[in-house]
Amino acid sequence: MIKKRSIAEVIILSLITCGIYYLYWIYSFSNDIKVYLDDETINPGLEVLLSIVTCGIYSIYWMYKYGKYVSTCQEKAGVAIEDNAVLYLVLAIFGLSIVNVGLMQNSMNIVIDHTEV
Repeated sequence: MIKKRSIAEVIILSLITCGIYYLYWIYSFSNDIKVYLDDETINPGLEVLLSIVTCGIYSIYWMYKYGKYVSTCQEKAGVAIEDNAVLYLVLAIFGLSIVNVGLMQNSMNIVIDHTEV
């Protein structure tokens, strides 16, 4: 079962822990997408490892990649599809990944709300 998370909590914990919670969020978010889409090719542990090994460069690509996955989740849930992958990529390039965290989590929270009804 995927978990609905508080956007403010995710952002604040990511800032307070200097990014450690952000890595946990990447793992959890990737796992939520994996479970929701029933896609065994998604490997949350590898996503975090690549983000660490590349000193965060991979997480810029991760934002784009998972932006596409969020759109797929929205389509599956039957909610309005917003393909914001390019927006996530641009924000990440300019160092605003924390904004992406809020936007992506909000999109998944909407999917979760629609799925539970």
